[in-house]
Amino acid sequence: MLWLGAMAAKANGEACGLCGGRTYLIERRGELATARVCTCSVDCPMCGGRGHRLVQKEGTFSAKVGPRTYEVLEPCVCTLRRTRVALYNDVQMPGVMAHASFDNYRPFNEAQDRGRGVAMHFANQYVKGATNKGFVLSGPVGTGKTHLIAATLGHLVLEMGVKTRYVEISLLYATIRRGFQDGKSGGEIIGPLSEVEVLAIDELGKGRGSPFEMETLDELIARRYNAGRTTLFATNYSLEPERKGARSSAPSGYRTTDDARSAMKDAELLRERVGERIYSRLCEMCTFVELPRDTPDRRRTRQEMDAPPPMGGMRNPGR
Repeated sequence: MLWLGAMAAKANGEACGLCGGRTYLIERRGELATARVCTCSVDCPMCGGRGHRLVQKEGTFSAKVGPRTYEVLEPCVCTLRRTRVALYNDVQMPGVMAHASFDNYRPFNEAQDRGRGVAMHFANQYVKGATNKGFVLSGPVGTGKTHLIAATLGHLVLEMGVKTRYVEISLLYATIRRGFQDGKSGGEIIGPLSEVEVLAIDELGKGRGSPFEMETLDELIARRYNAGRTTLFATNYSLEPERKGARSSAPSGYRTTDDARSAMKDAELLRERVGERIYSRLCEMCTFVELPRDTPDRRRTRQEMDAPPPMGGMRNPGR
């Protein structure tokens, strides 16, 4: 149970049937996941709606007088709750991930279980305001990488009040291109992403590999690397340092769009997609977790299980 929920459960004597004692709900609204304070906690019994309360403390201000008891005004738990709900709504989490948590992540293999363990350890051991090593989750589509990213960011925001952001890299490129039409520079859009305490970049390596994309990605990661800020990544490309039995064709610099497309057309390694400098920085910034190529696609597996049986017969339960 989250600490905000624990406070509410303690005050109310029982957990709410809607939020389970968390005191907030996360729901899908259009393209984004949004949080709101649960109806069970709109009227705060601890402060009566004032948003703050008197707290009794003890301190020693003089050896001669000794310990003294005094009262101070502190933000109520309901104020912290509203603040963190607002922070969550700034994360820009995809709506499909509204219900993603560590508890409902179902690993199919040992590597997925390790991925969940790395994400949970990061979330639980995160030190606010310090330099924390992030992680990169690599694996085929539908293997729960974004699920673990969403669970991690949700914990950081709602449990600890950490400012985070989520961005899907190809959508970031599209946003910057649209910004050019409105007279904005790429730096104006990258700036806030460079400064947020924890940034999650999904679909790393996706794109055409054009100079614009490479320069944008390099600038964003360089800014965060130089500032010692924590970044999380998810990618469909392998984290292997080089191809087995073949020399890597990783781009050493920026080339024409046609050259980049040709070099990266059939690339399967993240190193080949992002270049040597970015890959080197990822090695220092993050823990690497790679899911096997044969890890099942959750969405595909779910669709096959839900498909109606063939006409004229029952579905074979053993398949």
